[in-house]
Amino acid sequence: MVKRQAEPAAPAPSNGRARLELEFDRPALLGSLFGQFDQNLITIENRLGVYIAARGNRVAVEGDSQAIARARDVLTELYARLERGMSVDSADVEAAIVLAAEAPADGVALEGGSGGPPPMIRTRRKTIMARNAAQAQYIQALSKNDMIFALGPAGTGKTYLAVAQAVSQLVAGSVDRLILSRPAVEAGERLGFLPGDMKEKVDPYLRPLYDALYDMLPSEQVERRIASGEIEIAPIAFMRGRTLAHAFVILDEAQNTTPMQMKMFLTRFGEGSRMVICGDPNQVDLPDAGKSGLADAVGRLEGIKGLAVQRFSSKDVVRHPIVGQIVDAYEGPNG
Repeated sequence: MVKRQAEPAAPAPSNGRARLELEFDRPALLGSLFGQFDQNLITIENRLGVYIAARGNRVAVEGDSQAIARARDVLTELYARLERGMSVDSADVEAAIVLAAEAPADGVALEGGSGGPPPMIRTRRKTIMARNAAQAQYIQALSKNDMIFALGPAGTGKTYLAVAQAVSQLVAGSVDRLILSRPAVEAGERLGFLPGDMKEKVDPYLRPLYDALYDMLPSEQVERRIASGEIEIAPIAFMRGRTLAHAFVILDEAQNTTPMQMKMFLTRFGEGSRMVICGDPNQVDLPDAGKSGLADAVGRLEGIKGLAVQRFSSKDVVRHPIVGQIVDAYEGPNG
């Protein structure tokens, strides 16, 4: 834990700067906290506009009082992550900075940090924590609602977090099956022109779902559960005529469904099931982009009890920071 937080010096009237000192009681964790060659501290300095000096198990932060409050929250959150036995990498640092920026600024005088860890999902292989406010809301929605629409650009964690929640519930026994589906439609390509049998044609479209699964479960468990039917990965066309009871069902790239396909999929919903529909309304690859089943469904269904809609934007992208800027460039006035 953070053992002591020194009282901040009063801001100088001329420049509004203040100083805060933190003391950490487990020096062995500080190498991971600071990063190789203090890279984590340098990132925090550059992103928040503060100056950080570390000496022993003490860290002094100087700068604008609001920026110091953000830096304090970032450092205490990352340290708490290490105390829980988790790792800290550059993406975790960026995520903590984003979370601190989205939290209400409380000044440097407030004791304690951000008020506890952000929402998280535990799976066999890793614990996935919310990396921004939108992800925190999404994780909460995944745990509470029967049907969730997750809308936003690539890189925001829509599908990844849904798969994590699905695996968590499958392992816990609250659902019997995990069903992952995608429309076999991609930009400028048609299945008939691809080599191989139907499985070989379809598997490349479903690869992101496989990748997420292998992140959550040991590979032998993934293979065993797929072989037993506990985990099923299939194109949306394979859902027709079924009732999906006691299952966690995820539809990815839902913007590439037609309204009729979406209606068919949603009406598969059965007793004891949970359904997550993920997609980016701005990346429709259908011949008629105006006939996307995702936009049609959200327009018809938003507001129904037990159904949640979580919207992400470019600022919620958790890949390299430049990805969010790329999304903005393509979706802006000249996109």
